[in-house]
Amino acid sequence: MRRKITIFIIVTICFLLQVTLFQTLSFASISPNLLIIVVSAFGFMRGKKEGLFVGFFCGLLLDIFGGGLPGFYAMIYMYIGYLNGFFRKLFYPEDLKLPLLLIAGSSLGCNFCIYVLLFLFRSRFQIQYYFMHIMLPELVYTMVVTILLYPLILKINERLELIEKRSAGKFV
Repeated sequence: MRRKITIFIIVTICFLLQVTLFQTLSFASISPNLLIIVVSAFGFMRGKKEGLFVGFFCGLLLDIFGGGLPGFYAMIYMYIGYLNGFFRKLFYPEDLKLPLLLIAGSSLGCNFCIYVLLFLFRSRFQIQYYFMHIMLPELVYTMVVTILLYPLILKINERLELIEKRSAGKFV
């Protein structure tokens, strides 16, 4: 229960930061995607199932407060969390390269899905423009914020796992 409440608080804070503070700190109307960082991090730290649930919840928040197609972002973020869960066996807390690589891939994958499903199907074929002016700047901005946010998420996860191990040890 403690983990669920903590994840809810992390997702809520990141969502609020993404839609308020980082919108005002945007460069050329590009802001970092904090929810991709959260979904990817919980996906490869905790596995496919938790990545799927955190991704669905993050995407649902974007769908509810962002408008557009209902369930669109919930589906994309859910798949991103699930796919990151496949890398749980390769995850080591002291290694920063894998999380940065997975978060970068998740950001590019999310933006590519958005391009294909929202623009390409409406006969807007300017992939070079979208890549250079939206995907790449958002990727760079997200990576800079990842360097600051990911260690915090990692420490919170390690603390929760320590509490869960202690609590499980009492019942044995």
